[in-house]
Amino acid sequence: MKKILLSFVCLFCFSQAYSQDSEQGNWLIYIGSKKIDEQWNWHHEIQYRNYNFIGDLEQLLIRTGIGYNLSPKNNNLLLGYGFIQSEPYIAGTDEKARVIEHRIFQQFITKQTFGRFSLQHRYRIEERFIEDDFKLRFRYFLAFNIALNKPEMGPKTWYLSAYNELFINGQAAVFDRNRIYGALGYQINSQIKAELGYMSQVYEKNSREQLQMVVFANF
Repeated sequence: MKKILLSFVCLFCFSQAYSQDSEQGNWLIYIGSKKIDEQWNWHHEIQYRNYNFIGDLEQLLIRTGIGYNLSPKNNNLLLGYGFIQSEPYIAGTDEKARVIEHRIFQQFITKQTFGRFSLQHRYRIEERFIEDDFKLRFRYFLAFNIALNKPEMGPKTWYLSAYNELFINGQAAVFDRNRIYGALGYQINSQIKAELGYMSQVYEKNSREQLQMVVFANF
């Protein structure tokens, strides 16, 4: 365990040194799910997104929601709420604006496992209340994991993770963005896993890259 934690610390320090000298952003993410009973769960999530490694806030995102399992492990419906504080730079200046968004979302997640391989599909609808504006957005998320040192995912398993997520607006300028992600992950025990990854976020006219450190907790 000490060797594993040391490996993540080294990767973390490398990402810090690299990010501070570049314009790449860094996202620090915690995603949790608390089992209420066999059918219900509580989702909770915090994302701290920076323009640089840390300290230059781009966006703070807090999400929570209540989910319902249609089957024991593989199909989940969820109704959630998100609070988002964005701090975009004002064009041509070093000053920032502050934009507050309240978001309601509905999603359906379905999972399939084939030995060391696993797939996840997530379909999400978002009703976004941004200051005095309202926007509707649709998202499709496809994720893929493969266990590296064991025949299936479980405690003490190294794995590769990848996903693609497409964002579609419900109004003009239909294409919002597309995210492509790859990471190395380690499942510490039956409840906790961590990933260090790299994401490219493609917009209509430009793109941006982010380093990501993600911790998942299911308890």
